[in-house]
Amino acid sequence: MQAIPEKISRELEGLRREIRRHDHAYYVLDTPEIPDAEYDRLFRRLLELEAAYPASVRPDSPTQRVGAEPLETLGIVKHRRRMLSLANAANREEITEWHGRIFSHLGRDPFPVPLVLEPKIDGVAVEVVYEKGILVSGSTRGDGDRGEDITASLKTIKSLPLTLVPPPGGAVPDLLEVRGEVFLMKERFEALNKKLLGEGAKPYANPRNLAAGSLKQLDPGVTASRPLDIFIHGFGETRGFDAATDYDRMLVCKEFGLKIIDRLTRVESLEQALDYFDTIEAERDALPYEVDGVVVKVDSLDLRAALGERARNPRWAVAYKFKARQAITGLLDIFVSVGRTGALTPVARLEPVEVSGVTIRSASLHNADEIERLGVRIGDQVVVERAGDVIPKVVGVVKERRTGGEKPFHMPGACPMCNTPVEVDPEEVIVRCPNVRCPAQSAGLLLHYAGRSAMDIEGLGVKLVEKLLEEGLLRDPADLYVLDPAVVAALPGQGEKSAANLMEAIQKTRSPTLSKFLVALGIRHVGETVAEILAREFNTLGQLRIASMEALETVEGVGPRVAESVFEFFNNPDTSALVDRLLEAGVKPSAMAQRETGPFTGKVFVFTGTLNSMARSAAQKKVKALGGKAVSSVSSATTYLVQGGKPGKKAVKAAELGVKVLGEEEFLKMVEASQED
Repeated sequence: MQAIPEKISRELEGLRREIRRHDHAYYVLDTPEIPDAEYDRLFRRLLELEAAYPASVRPDSPTQRVGAEPLETLGIVKHRRRMLSLANAANREEITEWHGRIFSHLGRDPFPVPLVLEPKIDGVAVEVVYEKGILVSGSTRGDGDRGEDITASLKTIKSLPLTLVPPPGGAVPDLLEVRGEVFLMKERFEALNKKLLGEGAKPYANPRNLAAGSLKQLDPGVTASRPLDIFIHGFGETRGFDAATDYDRMLVCKEFGLKIIDRLTRVESLEQALDYFDTIEAERDALPYEVDGVVVKVDSLDLRAALGERARNPRWAVAYKFKARQAITGLLDIFVSVGRTGALTPVARLEPVEVSGVTIRSASLHNADEIERLGVRIGDQVVVERAGDVIPKVVGVVKERRTGGEKPFHMPGACPMCNTPVEVDPEEVIVRCPNVRCPAQSAGLLLHYAGRSAMDIEGLGVKLVEKLLEEGLLRDPADLYVLDPAVVAALPGQGEKSAANLMEAIQKTRSPTLSKFLVALGIRHVGETVAEILAREFNTLGQLRIASMEALETVEGVGPRVAESVFEFFNNPDTSALVDRLLEAGVKPSAMAQRETGPFTGKVFVFTGTLNSMARSAAQKKVKALGGKAVSSVSSATTYLVQGGKPGKKAVKAAELGVKVLGEEEFLKMVEASQED
């Protein structure tokens, strides 16, 4: 028998123990402690060691099991056919190896093997059993052989039929066991969390946790109050249900009234499968449900039978996972940054870690409330995520790894840049430096003023702004217009040509549109859309500067918070003086071209859903060009709601308020008729 080194034995036992603990937390308690990527790393290491030392493999090893022991309190259901999980492929090499193993196992040279593909939903795996078309039971995966009885909870899911619909000229099977994934649509999850926050209750961490907890409620009424959904993606035992391919039987299930994922597809080659993966990964954030990869399955049922199964997963399928969006790393320290509006933001300094192919060294902690909610301490092991694969943030703490040496963090009482006592904004839960001449705010405002969405001053970057501030050549944006080219040219890293280009870029900003100028001023809550609304409503800077709070609040698209921010900006002595200095320096915002009358004058349009003929932004421009207003939300002031495909909640609000709804074709005819007039 193969000898197993003591060091390896200890590592094996440690891995098994840790994986069992995480399995229990994930499958039974529904409170995962680590990201999927970290779990996959532990599991891969265990697989590697057991492959290297086959004698170490034990029947109770996590690699020989599917999940965790079911909860006895819910009742136990024995699966007729084992519910397996899927092996993972982390990159193109691994998915290619999996594909190659198909032919090796079959003992045949490569030949066309059609594949079925679908996004891998991040939800809860379940089995639903229909006998003669009637839903008779439902269960969780459990340990693969037995699962918890969740029949009552599953029956509350509105997208799951209680009775199958016979297809035209056909009949439903005598027995149909379908496997699927229970989940929540992103929009419904966010709405539920928003409702909980409004009630002062604790929000859910993610849709999967909510789905898992909802299914295991002893009271089905609680489950029914949660907006659960389900996609069918596989099968257990069947009788009276014949098909040659998985894709065909999925389409038949759709005829039965079962819900299958909208992105299900069949391809003829691995190359096409890889293209599909790239497409889904690129669209990941736009999908209405959470996905963490793509499931790749052999389509032919005969080939599946020939390929067979391993103890934990089938040979004929694999989960091709997206790059990890989460990772665990050490939180080395917390420092405070000061933004252009004076907001103090705690930032975590991290041990470098790779997430989604990018090395992360720092991540925002947002505010003191977020630190308290997460329970973050300096020295913690934390879970880091790239939101939308772009912005890194700390989303959790691995408290099990604490040593006792971690230290709490407290927000400073004075600005770290200028030592001015800070103020707390209770509405925004933000600590703010009130000193508008704070060096950090000056640098932030200058960079914002020069940004692409504002004045777009090419060549004015972070290093040059910092140097100009350090040399006392700049205090605020008005000083840009009196810079001496020779002095700029003498700065390190500059030169006559760079200075001349910078001066030319600055000169081009002397006659901005009013909306660009408003964006450049850096007024809190005023972005491009609000700036354009204000510019069109008030036409000139002079009119906007003297506008009352009441006048600002009555503007469609400008709420009370924005109105207050604009009013305070133009009535604050320091910021009002900045506007005066810019005007004195020769900056003259041009009045907006106003269309006094037009076919759509006095009419307010809101768009919802997808338009076939043009982008929504293009349709909004047509409305504005004809003198109307195009706003984002439905209100009593709305004249028309233009409804495209897959409309959202705006359609419901419009119906409640009695707003006239136009189809896309009606809208286009209205535009065409108005242009002819």
